[in-house]
Amino acid sequence: MAEPIDPPPAAPVPPLAGYTIGITAARRADELAALLQRRGAAVLRGPALRIVPLPDDAELLAATRALVADPPDIAVATTGIGFRGWIEAAEGWGLGDELTARLGRAAVLARGPKAKGAIRAAGLREEWSPESESSAEVLERLLAQGVDGRRIAVQQHGAPLRGFVDSLTAAGADVVEVPVYRWLPPLDLGPLDRLLDACCAGSLDAVTFTSAPAAISLLDRAAERGRTAALLHALRRDVLPVCVGPVTAAPLEEQDVPTVWPERMRLGAMVQTLTAELPGRARRLAVAGHRLELRGQAALVDGELRPVPPAGMALLHALARRPGWVVPRAELLGVLPGSGGDEHAVESAMARLRTVLGTPGLIATVVKRGYRLALDPVTEPGEKYGG
Repeated sequence: MAEPIDPPPAAPVPPLAGYTIGITAARRADELAALLQRRGAAVLRGPALRIVPLPDDAELLAATRALVADPPDIAVATTGIGFRGWIEAAEGWGLGDELTARLGRAAVLARGPKAKGAIRAAGLREEWSPESESSAEVLERLLAQGVDGRRIAVQQHGAPLRGFVDSLTAAGADVVEVPVYRWLPPLDLGPLDRLLDACCAGSLDAVTFTSAPAAISLLDRAAERGRTAALLHALRRDVLPVCVGPVTAAPLEEQDVPTVWPERMRLGAMVQTLTAELPGRARRLAVAGHRLELRGQAALVDGELRPVPPAGMALLHALARRPGWVVPRAELLGVLPGSGGDEHAVESAMARLRTVLGTPGLIATVVKRGYRLALDPVTEPGEKYGG
């Protein structure tokens, strides 16, 4: 008689399975979405900005001509896409050779590796680039070496670098601002509004920012729609804001919104930080002899993912706030979306929740009182499973 064959072990649950993550980026949004989805996340896109290149912009042309006529002593490249765009625009105007010749005689500083790559692609060589990839460190170096009487070209990156430029001007520099592209609100505000509404409703678990202007744009849109208080409340409590670096985080930190960011300002590093941070916030409980983990829109029962609809998730979170204790029907009714005040809605939603969890006994009914999570006796009420 043939030996019974054990079923293959279940595939491990991806680290971001059950979570929904908002993306405010426009550029490289596909790459970011792929990185998140590969880790199991659902993605909601709401581009907060669009990049408008300025090959025909009179302001950029005027700055380029001014630097060709009166070359800079120092040039600061802040972004790779911006520096490349400047060189390409100059070539389109027939000024490319003259511009690169002038920059070749200047001390060129690169804010980060992408700007450094663009400088070298233009046949130039950077004099220095900070490991921190910070504009503040570039400014500190310039001020330390002295800029009085020096002509400095500063390539902007979508928004005026007011503090940077003002500090150099106050120190005696002749600063020429080079506006290579601009950040503007998206033409279609629908996706951004849907992301904003999802954030305010708490149906997002995290939202990602890859530039400070994107964070500012989301805050501005919330103000336009009268949703600032709701957005800030969500970002401070329920929705994790993840930024590519401290400069990107600054507009949110100024609103007392705590953020996380990686040590290295890279898209992949930001995703790794999110992947480490978000599952650490999951609630883990020992219930009826099983391990129950609550994620954004799903539950893990003994390591198996069980997607849960919003109504069921609202009930599950309400029960988990006081594990082992009876939660009255009236209280559960208060967290149930679209109930219309009917207590039978709690019973229907609870029945569906038990079905999707697929494991009997996790939620106990206490007659005429309410429901409770059947917390294991070895775990004190309120104590998390596994810590």
